Amino acid sequence: MRHPTKGATPKVVVAPEPAEPEARKHRDIIDGARRVFLEKGFDGASMDEIARASTVSKATIYVYFSSKEELFQALVETDRRKAAEGLFEFDADHADAECLLKRIGLSFMTMMVEPDHIRLLRMVIGAAEKFPAVGRTFFDAGPCHGGRRLADLLARQTALGRLKVDDCETAAFQFFNLCQGNLVKGLLFGTGQQPTPAEMERTVADAVRVFLAAYGNLRN
Repeated sequence: MRHPTKGATPKVVVAPEPAEPEARKHRDIIDGARRVFLEKGFDGASMDEIARASTVSKATIYVYFSSKEELFQALVETDRRKAAEGLFEFDADHADAECLLKRIGLSFMTMMVEPDHIRLLRMVIGAAEKFPAVGRTFFDAGPCHGGRRLADLLARQTALGRLKVDDCETAAFQFFNLCQGNLVKGLLFGTGQQPTPAEMERTVADAVRVFLAAYGNLRN
């Protein structure tokens, strides 16, 4: 995870939110596309296959999405924002900053090492050179959105006197990078085994200890 360039506002294709029953059909297309993209990859997936998986006609898909690239962007934006939101179902006012960070870090790592997430990462990396908008969508909807949410939480903990963070956005990305260690890279490049819960807990605990050594409020 890398700190985004400050001031930059990537152009993101946001999945439309039509009214029911159109919304149901829209979700069916996204769900079908997810299955096909994960199985075939971006280049290998065809709109015909996506139509069959979605149980709609190809013409119907084009009513909602002008191209395979736009459909993939919508899928990425939908899934990454949902994953990022799920990381922060915690009380920002929690009295124990260490416990709060461990819970967020473990939730983050559980999501990061999922086989489908690793496949999606590889797919986005492979497609980003040819379709830069796909990479920008993934980065903004996933890492950047999650970083902003964590930055808000760190700011709240700082205001409560439990942390001492000057640049909360920078600190948020530092925390996520610490939590990953080498576990995600090993999976991404096919050189690592699926980490055990104990390995993830140990890596996250180390990350929290280092983070609090830099940002913990020693007066508490």
